[in-house]
Formats: sequence, C-alpha cells, structure tokens
Amino acid sequence: MTFVRRMVQQALRVSVRNAFPLVKWMERWAESAAAPPLGSARQAVRTLDDMPGPTAASFAWDLFARGGLSRLHELQLEGVQRYGPVWKASFGPILTVHVADPALIEQVLRQEGQHPMRSNLSSWKDYRKLRGHNFGLLTAEGEEWQEVRSLLGKHMLRPKAVEVYDDTLNSVVSDLISKLRFRRSSQGLVTDITSEFYRFGLEGISSVLFESRIGCLDPVIPEETERFIESINTMFVMTLLTMAMPRWLHQLYPKPWKTFCDCWDYMFEFAKGHIDQRLTAEANKIAKGEKIEGRHLTYFLSQTGLPMKTIYSNVTELLLAGVDTISSTMSWTLYELSRHPEIQDALREEVLTVLEGRRIPDNTDVARMPLMKATVKEALRLYPVIPANARVISEKDIEVGGYLIPKNTLITLCQFATSRDPAVFQNPDDFHPYRWFNKDEAHHPYASVPFGVGKRSCIGRRIAELELYLALSRILMEFEVKPDPEGNSVKPMTRTLLVPENAINLQFVER
Repeated sequence: MTFVRRMVQQALRVSVRNAFPLVKWMERWAESAAAPPLGSARQAVRTLDDMPGPTAASFAWDLFARGGLSRLHELQLEGVQRYGPVWKASFGPILTVHVADPALIEQVLRQEGQHPMRSNLSSWKDYRKLRGHNFGLLTAEGEEWQEVRSLLGKHMLRPKAVEVYDDTLNSVVSDLISKLRFRRSSQGLVTDITSEFYRFGLEGISSVLFESRIGCLDPVIPEETERFIESINTMFVMTLLTMAMPRWLHQLYPKPWKTFCDCWDYMFEFAKGHIDQRLTAEANKIAKGEKIEGRHLTYFLSQTGLPMKTIYSNVTELLLAGVDTISSTMSWTLYELSRHPEIQDALREEVLTVLEGRRIPDNTDVARMPLMKATVKEALRLYPVIPANARVISEKDIEVGGYLIPKNTLITLCQFATSRDPAVFQNPDDFHPYRWFNKDEAHHPYASVPFGVGKRSCIGRRIAELELYLALSRILMEFEVKPDPEGNSVKPMTRTLLVPENAINLQFVER
C-alpha cells in the first residue's frame, strides 16, 4: 500500500499538476497518506502549543491599528500565507483555531457530534440572560436547539413546504420592481442598491413569518420599520466589539454594550408587536367561528406548544437572519452581472425560455434554470454572506490536520479563504458561473458552503434561494442592468457579515 501511495504521489508530481484543482487535491491526499500513521516514531499528534499563529499583541495590532475588524475576510487570506491551513489567534479573551482548507473543514464538521454548536456568540447570549429572553435557533444549544430546529425544519427545509410561499414572495417582488422604477434617476440610476434590497429582504421574510406586510417597499417607509433596519445594522457592528471586550471592561467603557442592548431591545419589541398582532387577529377569528388557514411561520410555531418567550426569540432571530442573506446576495449578483453583460444576456434568455411568454415565475420554473442557480452560487462563492463559520465541539477533543484540539475550543472555518483558493478554483477572483457546469473542474464539496453544512446549516436556505431566484428573474425581464456610469468598483468588508464597503450604484434600463 505504501508503494502504491508513493507511485500515485510521484505520478501526480510529473503530471500537469496545475491544470485542474482536482489534481491538487489528489496530490495533497497522496502526501498525507504517504505520511506514517499518527503516533508513530516519525510523527506524533501535535497540540495547540505547537500550532503557529500571531502573538496576542500582533493580532491586536492587525485588528485595531490596521483596521482588521472590517477586513477579517482578508486576514483569512493573510493567515493562510503566513501560517498554512491551520493556525491559532486570540481575539480578546477568546482563543480561536482557524481552519482554511476544505478537507480539514470537512474533518471538523464530521466530528461535530449530535448537538453541534456554532460560535459562542457570547454577547448575544449575555444580552438574553440579562433581559430574561429565551434563546432562538442562532443562540440555543443542545436539546433546546434540536427541538426548535426539528419543528421549523418541517416548514422551512422540505421543498413541498416551501412551495406555498411563491405567491407571497412574488407579491413582494412586484413591489420591489415598482420601487426600483420609483427610485430611478432620469438615466435609470439607482444609488445604494443594497439598502433597497435590505428592505426587500425584510419585507420578504416578514411576509413569510407573519403573512402580512410591514411597508418596507412603500414610497414612505414606516418609522418603526426604518428603526428596525438601523438596529440590525448597528447590532452587527457592535457584535464584534462587544465579544472582543472582557465583561469587566463594559463597566469602564459602557457605550458599546449599551448600544448593543438598545438595538436588541428594539428588535425584540418590533418582533413581539407583530407576533402579538397576528395571534390576536387569529384568536378573534376563532372566537367568531371563522376558519383559520394561516400559512405563516408564526402561526405554525404558535401551534406547537412552545413557550411564547421561545417564539419571540426565534422569530426575532429569523427576521435578522433573512435580511442580509437576500440584500447582500442580490447586490453582489447584479453588481457582477452588470459587469458581465454576456452572462446577463444568457441568463435572461434562460428565464424567457423557461417562462414561454409568462411574466411571473413560480417555484417549478426556477427549478428549470440551471444558469440562474449557478450564477447565485458563484456570487455566494465570491461574496459569502458569512465569511467565516464556526464550531465549538463540546463533547470531546478532536484531531484536525494533525493537531489535537481540546473540546470547547472555538474553531473558525475560513470559508472566504477556501472559496478563493487557487488550488481549488481556477482564477478564483473571476466571476464565472459556468465553472459549476464544468465536470473537468471538480470542486471539493466543502470549499464553498455559503449556507453551511450539516445540522447547523442555514434553516432558511430554501426560502432565501426561492426569493432570490424569483426576484432576479423578474428584474432581468424588466431591466437591463448596467454598471455605475462613474465606473466605481466596490470591495467587500466585514461587519460580522460580509457587506459592500461602499454603496453599489446600478443603472436599471427599461427593456
């Protein structure tokens, strides 16, 4: 067996090793397979003490002096260059192991256990404990998380369950088209398109959660809705800062923590108000003997017997989780399509061919749009909404890349780095949706996982994808999307999530 492995390794080295990423993965496998078994005289399992990484002082310098908090995605790329695929760093009081290789990310996720934990999100949990709120899907762990995940999965992960939302979402898309026409200048320019898609995302997830509208796409947006959007933005900015600060520092420098709590207070108040309004309306119908045919998620949750505190927490977290996924992906997809008109034309032709003269697609139509799916997939590869996922393995120590990682260690999965790895994706910085059709360019399944993998993958993925496909189809039928006439390019930045650094301005020219 050892002889065979060496032959494979040698054959790979003399072949066109740079021709395809698959060759490089096989080469990595051959190199690792040829190594002696762990625990042998030549190689022993290493510990965190042996793991490379920056000193606490140099990492703090990168974060604060070099503006690293807003470019954590770039620090992933720098980390790979300096230390290799695995390194450690201390973020305030938190020690983190960074993993930036798809095969090693797979190793982590295959050992995550029955009740996997995401990153600790300590400040989110501290807030809930302070206010007496229950945890939601993003913050709960163990059996508590498993119960809610199972209940929501029936209505958010099954394709048949998601199909019922296409009429609801198409209604929101119609309002978005009207809003784009309202916002256009005489040259068709819409400035800061991400903010418009942010409101669209909130209106969409609200319609799914409440089966009612909250006015995000009205000519004049309700004040409480605008404040909710501002609260989400500010909360994400404050998340990184409050997590990096030791709790005792909140007493000396209280403003970040107070701002963080104020934002969450309003988000919970906003969600609670809409939940109570919907449930009261349904109770009144029941009292009158009317039949209830609710399809919104709040109604489903209210029928499960869950405590109202748990419903409030889950709906609040679902609201904020659904907004950035839609706004960011829509913005980057149209940004890239505006700069690649040949791909935009091909995608529009696919949509028109599938619809055969109809103007409004449904879920069965988008299932027959492979280029549409590849385009969104490529946008999410280049600009993953969450540039780094995380896991905390609480049940046992695990081995990753030859290192023994103690249980309860925070492990950051560097998805931005793996999705731009030239060893995995040819010309990784290019927008090229057709790469997903090329069988000769196979990709490691864990190289680009924008919605996560496994039990803690994004529960709203199917609804988000349906909303994206419906909206992009309609926009491309109605408009030709062109770049900002001033030619400004936009780069991503980290705000806990990956967002545009500057406003994305696009021209929407009537077709």
